[in-house]
Amino acid sequence: MKTVYDLASLQWRVSGWIPYLWSLDRTMEVGASPKAEIPALPARVPGSVQQILRDNGLLPDWNTGLNARQCEWVENRHWIYEAEIPAEWLQPGSVIRVRCEGLDYCGRVFLNESEVGSFRGSFIPHVFDLTRYTRGGRNVLRMIFDHPPRWLGQFGYTSRMTEWKTRFNYTWDWTARLVQTGITGGIFLERVDGAEFAGIRCWTETDSQTKTGCVRIRGAAPRAAGLTVRAVLTRDGRPRASAECDGSELAARGLDIGPVPVDLWWPNGLGEQPLYTLEVSLLSPDGSVHDRHVCRVGFREVCWDSCEGAPPEADPWVCVVNGMPVFLQGVNWTPVLPLYADVSEEQYRHLISLYRDMGCNILRVWGGAALEREEFYNLCDEVGLMVWQEFPLSSSGRENLPPSDDESIRAHEEIARSYIARRQHHASLLLWCGGNELQTESAPCDLSHPLLRRQGQVVAEMDPGRRFLPTSASGPRFYADPAQFGTGVHWDVHGPWKTEGSVEDWRAYWESDDALMRSEVGAPGTSPADIIRQYAGDCDVMPATPANPLWRRTSIWWIEWDRFVHEHGREPESLEEYVAWSQQRQADLLRIAAECCKRRFPRCGGFIVWMGHDCFPCTANTAIIDFHGRPKPAALALAEVFRGNGAEAEGGS
Repeated sequence: MKTVYDLASLQWRVSGWIPYLWSLDRTMEVGASPKAEIPALPARVPGSVQQILRDNGLLPDWNTGLNARQCEWVENRHWIYEAEIPAEWLQPGSVIRVRCEGLDYCGRVFLNESEVGSFRGSFIPHVFDLTRYTRGGRNVLRMIFDHPPRWLGQFGYTSRMTEWKTRFNYTWDWTARLVQTGITGGIFLERVDGAEFAGIRCWTETDSQTKTGCVRIRGAAPRAAGLTVRAVLTRDGRPRASAECDGSELAARGLDIGPVPVDLWWPNGLGEQPLYTLEVSLLSPDGSVHDRHVCRVGFREVCWDSCEGAPPEADPWVCVVNGMPVFLQGVNWTPVLPLYADVSEEQYRHLISLYRDMGCNILRVWGGAALEREEFYNLCDEVGLMVWQEFPLSSSGRENLPPSDDESIRAHEEIARSYIARRQHHASLLLWCGGNELQTESAPCDLSHPLLRRQGQVVAEMDPGRRFLPTSASGPRFYADPAQFGTGVHWDVHGPWKTEGSVEDWRAYWESDDALMRSEVGAPGTSPADIIRQYAGDCDVMPATPANPLWRRTSIWWIEWDRFVHEHGREPESLEEYVAWSQQRQADLLRIAAECCKRRFPRCGGFIVWMGHDCFPCTANTAIIDFHGRPKPAALALAEVFRGNGAEAEGGS
């Protein structure tokens, strides 16, 4: 029997150390040691070291002024999380493990004075066997976090970035440098006596014409001879179907439920989102449960058709869900906070509700961040937001090729397998993508690149019913050049993100557009004046020029002071005047682009805005939801486009 305890419920503490000084403390009572530079502080798990320090007055509010620069010392210490495991959770003769869903980024794990393992990598779970290290009496678990990598930020050489940690923390054009350290996901103690599941995963297959579906269950159950694997599918607490097999046969042939009658899951705006609960149990002949796996699933059929008028060789970009062609409309999803370990379910729920109400039906989870938590996917399942999920690779400006060494390819195979196993059961998951803006000097990368080819092979093996893209934009052109409109070379493209010309120049570009898919389009707009003033700190809020430290603390790309002067023949008279002009301009530009693309459907398959929400109080960037979670005028303008022109067409289930 497996018993699982939530280690997050314990009283955790965090202490900060001059690197390696902790290793000289022979008693390993590090939380109470006078040698700690930062004595033990109460800690929330999951959570970041930085938030703990800020809560205790040891870091300033990094959102204010230039305070983020005062937080960088945290990267130059070792940090130790520790908690005492209750004696009643441990049992002689049992297998005892700690399972960590997310650790950011590298370090070692101790139980009492014994090192039980090490970890490296922010994108995969880590498991540590404590069995032979437990003892009678007091057992203290310690997780020691080492230095993070020095630089993984927006600029550099992608092929040389082979540390598998989130890159956006090191600065991007929409956030300051806040390099997270901490426990980023669930952390559990597992006590196992006898047989258990190993690597259970599942997915659904659907025939939308007959409204029937199957559930495919794969995995293994070591030492389960004589035991039964039983899978039960329920909805609203009522059983709908079941299947079972001998425990020893699960690995050999898997277990399937169906086909059975099902209610279809629809994207937002086209119907309902019925969800089912799948419970897979490992049972003794007397009915006692050795192990259990529970998740929610939905049933929908997705295929891809060619855009109307597209060249015969072009990739298909009309998404067809349950037999209905759907214009993909939504936003690019970036992390909710720079320190994503501290994001609450309420913050997820607020943003996802905003995007649902805007009429979005897709979120592209960008490749410079991490796999979003289960709560994110659950909420997307519930409201009908399809998810374009990228693996954690991104461009770097100077050079944008993924690494091609054998070790990096092996690491990304492990990451891809982990992502798929953990998320493929979700109805909202639409496709997998190798990463963001991975390119040669002349074109987006394709499957000739060995790392992207291996990713594609893993998807084909583990999740063959879902589409895999090597990168986005997937090409054959990265950017749509007006000089080549009408030549059939613009399939999935990125940009533009601003215009140096007038609104009418922008309109002319979009009215001539021939791209089959617009997976990243943006326009700059300022934050509201109250946010700029609230987080200015000691900086002046004006002028809004690159000479002002407040306006250049993230990126100068999105400052349009000169455009205002050009249009008005003078400088702005106030911050409020500049903000009103900038936000209205962003709204006008995005409305025009979205209207033109949606009007062309099915010649154009979709329009995804870069970007959705602010995770940092930027003075200006391309976000359409501000740092306080409020829609900017651009979001309201897009909502009118997304919710109109057939967005509410009948689908039904």
